Amino acid sequence: MNSVRWRNKLADSLPFYYGWAIFASTVSVSLSSRTIMAVATLSVFVVPMTEDLGWSRGLFSGAISLGGLCAVFISPLVGKWVDRYGSGLLLSVSSALTGLLAVGLALVGNPAAFYALYVPGRLLFSGPLELGIQTTISNWFIRRRPLGLAADTVAKGAGLTMVPLLAQFIITGSDWRTAWFTLGILAFALGVVPPVLFMARRPEDMGLEPDPIPQDQLGSEPITSGSESGSKTAGIESAFTVGQAFRTRAFWLLAAFSMAGYMVQGGTSLHQVAHYIDQGLSGPSAALTASAFAFSQILSGIFLAVLGRRVPVRFLLSAAAFIMAMAVFGSSMSTSLPPALISAATIGFGAGALHLLLRLAWAD
Repeated sequence: MNSVRWRNKLADSLPFYYGWAIFASTVSVSLSSRTIMAVATLSVFVVPMTEDLGWSRGLFSGAISLGGLCAVFISPLVGKWVDRYGSGLLLSVSSALTGLLAVGLALVGNPAAFYALYVPGRLLFSGPLELGIQTTISNWFIRRRPLGLAADTVAKGAGLTMVPLLAQFIITGSDWRTAWFTLGILAFALGVVPPVLFMARRPEDMGLEPDPIPQDQLGSEPITSGSESGSKTAGIESAFTVGQAFRTRAFWLLAAFSMAGYMVQGGTSLHQVAHYIDQGLSGPSAALTASAFAFSQILSGIFLAVLGRRVPVRFLLSAAAFIMAMAVFGSSMSTSLPPALISAATIGFGAGALHLLLRLAWAD
């Protein structure tokens, strides 16, 4: 009860909407635990771990696929938890577990131990950490949901830019075990405390209006929220039960599109560093492609923060998928750093757009 009063007091004292304080707490997760088990981060570990332990690269792909498959079964339970209790405690616990698993990965010596630690970490990445942040932002932002989700894409892209570079820097200066250990400490330092302190389930739980229009802007700002112009008013949106959603064609089209898009993005980003090393790039140069991939997601988030309110999402999704597909073909022919960076950045731009637009489409 004290935490509720503390949040309400903080919300009353802030000169801006409390939803941005909620967003700030998700940024701390995005810069730490949310990105540690991401494919882009694992990609810089593939070569040193295979060389040191004698594993095949397919073993890493299997761990990612198995973790994603496990997330399929746990995500409905996570969704119900978030709807009922909010994301604060869930994100804090998930961050703590991610930190423990990353520290454990520093000690692995056989495939069974790697799977026992990485698969649960990947499950946390694909399930609680993604759903918790996405749902929280969607709950707190309706009128400005495209902006909120775009800002989240920027934060996630920043994390995916910095964490792989940090890991590669440590691997080059020390070894891959030290890198895993350091990432685990990072998760504890940034990902555990802010969510449980600041997050609330919905603005209504604190007696606040969802994403209110400032008094000086009433009557002057368009009140659309995303997918189709004019379809929603500020603070009001259509609500579906799970059963109702399952009976819509849009649900299954989005599910199929999501599966295909994430399959391409996941496989490409996992093997891109190893691929460019095979193409003749050095380890640090190949790691730059992973950072270019992630940094371009920041650019796509900024770009789509504007377009997300003005162009129907279905058109933007088609364009993003086309851009990513063309860039994947280009990466197969890149044998030096400049074209590799261009291909990786273009893939990242398309992937970042897919992530943002699919979240917006599902929320709307």
